[in-house]
Amino acid sequence: MNGEIDAFEQVYQFYWSDLYRYAYNILRNKLICEEIVQETFFSLWTKRKDLKITHSIGAYLFTAVKFQTINYIRSEKVKRDYASNYANFKASYVDNSNEEHIHLSDLKSLIENEVSKLPEKCQKIFRMSRNEHQSIKSIADLLNISHKTVENQLTKALRQLRTSLGQFFSLTIMLLIFC
Repeated sequence: MNGEIDAFEQVYQFYWSDLYRYAYNILRNKLICEEIVQETFFSLWTKRKDLKITHSIGAYLFTAVKFQTINYIRSEKVKRDYASNYANFKASYVDNSNEEHIHLSDLKSLIENEVSKLPEKCQKIFRMSRNEHQSIKSIADLLNISHKTVENQLTKALRQLRTSLGQFFSLTIMLLIFC
């Protein structure tokens, strides 16, 4: 065991600075290069019993440093790409909730304005259906009118809204259903 440690220390002393310079010429980062060289020597020590070096120990170590450097560059590229993609995603995702709330409020006001132009009975039936979520049967029972009258009044209200709101109508209907 002592012979192994002595041999390892000699290899370490002989190659450490050359391996560091090799990595530094590629990466230009002192800490990362030190870490790569240390990791190379650690790997050499832990695999020493199973390792079959066919060429020189120097060639093995320089190749190991080269591959660790390449792996580091690849991992940094992946991190940069991820960060860039995330930054682009975040930049494209803008919180428009205040603006959307204002538009929704304006649209609701526009709808309410148009509903207020309907005859009183038609307004009442429409509001019971859309605002209070009453069924046609329920509205007919509450107002003591026929089922068909409720349907006719709702059809009249929706036709009037479709005419007056035009391009906003499909959005309006969705609003009336979900809000």
